[in-house]
Amino acid sequence: MKKNITKLRVRYGETDQMGVVYYGNYAQYLEQGRTEWLRELGFSYRWMEENNIKLPVIKLVIDYKLPARYDDEIFITTTLKKLPTVRIEFDYEIHNAEGALLVTASTTLVFVDMQTNKLKRAPDYLLEKLKE
Repeated sequence: MKKNITKLRVRYGETDQMGVVYYGNYAQYLEQGRTEWLRELGFSYRWMEENNIKLPVIKLVIDYKLPARYDDEIFITTTLKKLPTVRIEFDYEIHNAEGALLVTASTTLVFVDMQTNKLKRAPDYLLEKLKE
């Protein structure tokens, strides 16, 4: 399935007293990977919201292997698991510049109509792009 790699540098404020990335910040890294994955297809969260769709996370699983540290370059690989339906599922790997695997993770999001607040199927414009 479609894959994207996003490069980030760990900022000082993202680390704890031990000098490693605070565990809760990895969810933000995954979000950055997802937004860049979507942007690569030609869409943004903002554009989707302007077109009546929101994408809340309903499941997040993270397996921490090694820590990232201040000023490390990290690479977030975001991979779509399968064609979306009402849900869209991603797998992630985060590596450092040396190639060491730091984190594996997965998220499940759902498509929600912003006006009715009800679940809806993945929009056709997204499915068409994914089938290209």
